[in-house]
Amino acid sequence: MMFRKLFVAKNAIFLANLRQKYLLSEYVNHQRTRFISSSIQSSDIWENEAFAMYLEGIRKEYSDLQQTSGMKGNRWHELSKMCTIIERRNKVIENLTTLRKIAQEEKDKDFKAMAAEEEVELKGVLQNIHEELLETIVTASEGGYYQSIVMEVTAGVGGKEAMLFTRDLYSMYRNYCDFKGWYTEVLEEDHMEIGGIRHASLCITGEDAFQCLKHEGGVHRVQRIPVTEKSGRVHTSTASVAIIPRPDDVTVTLNSKDLRIETKRASGAGGQHVNTTDSAVRITHIPTGLQVECQTDRSQIKNRELALKKLQARLYESEINAQMASTQNLRSSQVGMSMRNEKIRTYNFNQDRVTDHRIEDGTVHNLKGILEGREILDDFLDNLREKSHKKNLMEFIRRFKD
Repeated sequence: MMFRKLFVAKNAIFLANLRQKYLLSEYVNHQRTRFISSSIQSSDIWENEAFAMYLEGIRKEYSDLQQTSGMKGNRWHELSKMCTIIERRNKVIENLTTLRKIAQEEKDKDFKAMAAEEEVELKGVLQNIHEELLETIVTASEGGYYQSIVMEVTAGVGGKEAMLFTRDLYSMYRNYCDFKGWYTEVLEEDHMEIGGIRHASLCITGEDAFQCLKHEGGVHRVQRIPVTEKSGRVHTSTASVAIIPRPDDVTVTLNSKDLRIETKRASGAGGQHVNTTDSAVRITHIPTGLQVECQTDRSQIKNRELALKKLQARLYESEINAQMASTQNLRSSQVGMSMRNEKIRTYNFNQDRVTDHRIEDGTVHNLKGILEGREILDDFLDNLREKSHKKNLMEFIRRFKD
């Protein structure tokens, strides 16, 4: 009889600990994503052997990285977060197994009913963990955390009109950076006398800058009547955007002996200082052959500083492409050949329409609001991120169901 009481007391303590550990924990207030719950419930990947091996591969990669790398970079932080969630999942599964074993051994009906209730609650905790784990894995696959990025905007097909459109896009993104409170620094602005921009590059620093702008890379198409068009015909032009992340765990050292620095007179539109002083700077990185120019500022010293940052950004990109096979030829995959049929987004002025062709329901009839680069653009990009994330999630789940 005494043994029976001890057994019941021990089981009661186990259930109480479960209730305190899980039901009053962060999982009660865990915010589920708007779409992920139904996706997980309809899938059976958690019983899939290939997915189990995938999770084990994450743990092995994290273990290997801890032993071989002294620097805790982006990938280390991603794997650390995943492995923490995996450990919590394993612990919950272990407790579920113990709870079911107790319920089978227990003869008291009230106690068995209480155990059944706790099992339901614990399954809910496990569901939340599954959602969090999938969310973390898919988010990491979309690109990690980067404190700063380099955005490049380049005129494509369409001549002068393409350069005018490039100016409009560049202005939109500059306004958006101000709206989000990000720090920006101009690396290059190649202005034309007609008022357009042939090419511009901007360094953007902000915690969520990469996540907000990572889908902007690609060919943007404009359909409108140019100001120089007398017959009223609609012209189609393009501009390309490239988003280049700058990870914290990639270091680039510029040695003076590896640099060939030349000065020349600035050219193009820009006022009295153009063609009067040697303010423009060209820097060649001798080991790689990479070459950059800068004539943004009137000061040669400032142009040299900006050119060095631009060169560093290009070398960053090379390092990233060497490290990660999935990001090789990053700029090429984003900008393509800047042809009209490669567009990711269309800006149609006659229809007051902006359409992103990568998602359903990607049309907004407020072109002026989009180009202002504030709330309307922010909502538009937020919808794009959500739809793209959902698509990536479904594709990830499908990998283990096919």
